[in-house]
Amino acid sequence: MTEVPAAADDSDSGLLGPGWAGSPAASATSDTAYLRALLDAEAALARAQASLGLVPAEAAAAVTEAADPARFDVRSLAERARAGGNPVIPLVADLTRAVGEPYGPYVHRGATSQDILDTATMLVAARALDAVLADLARTERALALLAATHRDTPMPGRTLTQHAVPTTFGLKAAGWRSLVLDARDRVARVRQTLPAQLGGAAGTAAAFQAYGSEDATTLTRAYAREAGLVAPPLPWHTLRTPVADLAGCLAFTAGALGKTAEDVLTLSRTEIGEVAEGSGGGSSAMPHKANPVRSTLLASAARRAPQLAAVLYGSLAAGDERPAGAWHAEWEPLRELLRLTGGAARDAAELTEGLRVDAAAMRRNLGLTRGLIVSERLSAALAPRLGRARAKELLTELAHRAHTEERPLRELLSTEPEVKDLDLAELTDPARYTGFAGALTDRALERR
Repeated sequence: MTEVPAAADDSDSGLLGPGWAGSPAASATSDTAYLRALLDAEAALARAQASLGLVPAEAAAAVTEAADPARFDVRSLAERARAGGNPVIPLVADLTRAVGEPYGPYVHRGATSQDILDTATMLVAARALDAVLADLARTERALALLAATHRDTPMPGRTLTQHAVPTTFGLKAAGWRSLVLDARDRVARVRQTLPAQLGGAAGTAAAFQAYGSEDATTLTRAYAREAGLVAPPLPWHTLRTPVADLAGCLAFTAGALGKTAEDVLTLSRTEIGEVAEGSGGGSSAMPHKANPVRSTLLASAARRAPQLAAVLYGSLAAGDERPAGAWHAEWEPLRELLRLTGGAARDAAELTEGLRVDAAAMRRNLGLTRGLIVSERLSAALAPRLGRARAKELLTELAHRAHTEERPLRELLSTEPEVKDLDLAELTDPARYTGFAGALTDRALERR
């Protein structure tokens, strides 16, 4: 068996994660990014305590200077994390040595591992969500342009996989955009409320009091300010609302973007050909193919995200004042969900900015049922003249003949004495039966 050499850092390559590899979210959630966030959390705590006179200002400066990710070995930290069950314990030891005397003892003063790791996780989430929001903004702008450009471009509306009644591509794109805006609003709301964590060993902040803190909230507010996060009303060691909120907004975003992907996958099928990705992916065996790769990766993310979110929701049932297992179960699924959704946001921006629309194919496909796609309109037009029962009977008969005789419905209607005097060209034109699609598109585009 061939021996495979170990890579210097093989934890974040994304070899099996093409949906997120190389994305801003990948960088924001890498092991190095997490290390930076952990060190930022430790430095913020020292600065917060110094701002209140609880530690010397020189100590805070020394901790901040020493908190340089380049000075620490991620692989060593990961391996030593097994002993205590989390990476903060070996990091505190290394950071204390890096600070040295006389200020090393001020590292991590009064805190517990969960304070630092939870705060770091919120910092990582904040940085990843900023990238997600930027890509959602790109996607929204691209979809707004598509909706406006194709406001009145008719196409088949499909229900339960079959042609139903005509719609417009503008309305479809406006619907995609509406979901993107729903996702944006949810992500932005969560981003604005990400909290720092500071409660000490069991959420009472007793150690901080022992070191001179005079009340339960001043230090927390100072810490949150230094970290760039929100000050929570209570330590949330076992009150996991922030993580559940992240799970919800991320899973929703992946699903919302997945809706666009599913439609593009359908509409770009060879036999439909109404849209195409701007730069499709190639096939290893078939040179003629231009696969809808961006949509494929988006659809994959939409299927995986709910299961990752389920793990995070399950961790809401966290026992005691510090949980065994529930907290630990969050780390990898949350990072994977941030990566997955961040990659999906990037792919959605690229997909929508490059999407090609074939209006001629849409018009051609409207004729596949030989005019039957407007049968609803004909029912409404013929019922007052023939009566509802007779109108249904006639259209049912002509629909059968249109299929069996392969003749257009308009031609068959023109031979019927009861209706041949009607303006059949207007009544059977799918482009003239798109309802309020244009007005609904305009209304949707008013949303900012």
